[in-house]
Amino acid sequence: MQTSIAISIGLPVALVIIMLGLGLSLKFDDFTRVFTKPKPILVGILCQVLLLPLFCLGLVYFSDLPASIAVGMMLLAASPGGTSATIFTHLARGDVALSLMLAAVTSLLALVTIPIIANGSLMLFFGEANTVYLQISQVLQIFAVAIVPALVGVYIRSLYPAVAARLDRPVKTLATAFLALVVIFALVSQWKVAVQWAPAIGATVLTFNVASLVVGYYAPRLMGVDRSQTVAIAMSVSIHNAALVIALALSEYMLNNAEMAIPPALYGVIAYITGGVAVWLLNRGSVRAA
Repeated sequence: MQTSIAISIGLPVALVIIMLGLGLSLKFDDFTRVFTKPKPILVGILCQVLLLPLFCLGLVYFSDLPASIAVGMMLLAASPGGTSATIFTHLARGDVALSLMLAAVTSLLALVTIPIIANGSLMLFFGEANTVYLQISQVLQIFAVAIVPALVGVYIRSLYPAVAARLDRPVKTLATAFLALVVIFALVSQWKVAVQWAPAIGATVLTFNVASLVVGYYAPRLMGVDRSQTVAIAMSVSIHNAALVIALALSEYMLNNAEMAIPPALYGVIAYITGGVAVWLLNRGSVRAA
């Protein structure tokens, strides 16, 4: 029970504080730049909404997975970027403003993409459709936890730039500690799932996660997107909002199928670990380049 409270209440509160701190490193000009030069965000949406769901469909179709697991994988592919991707982006010296905008835009698009992909997957793997939709309240929660606190931080910086500059290093330290806690809580809460299902579907989940990182990084690079924005896209499209998919799978008013929640539960653990490795590799590459 205490672990559940720590995850459901403690982690969101910690995330709000971290996002407020990350906002202190941004200016309103960073967001206007994203809108005036929309190519990176359009590339990120292309990767998130089209390329990765298509790759996931091919992966699960040829992996001979149980139908419920296959649908769970497709729901994962349809889910928007997770809010914690912004923290990984910050630690890897990526474009934090772009990461926030991708989280916001893909969350809004998920109102359409999740029902389409979910119902299409149910038809393909079960031969029947269902009424699956994303509630606007679930999208608003993402804004409340990530977007709004970051914008408050941006506003504070506009008023007190010297204070914001002094807080940059402590925020990065706090973000690192937060991610370590997230990994620990993810391992603790999903340990039974990992032990039971990793031998059967671990390779498929890991393959999709690594593919998300690779597509998210190299597709933008091939399209001429710069390094910091590429980092933001890679983190945003590889760290999915697994908690949202789990909620949809377990809800008695939606899918009400516990097995569909297994892929996102396992993915949530794997993505944080591979994301940390990616941050280390990217920072190591930056140091060498410098």
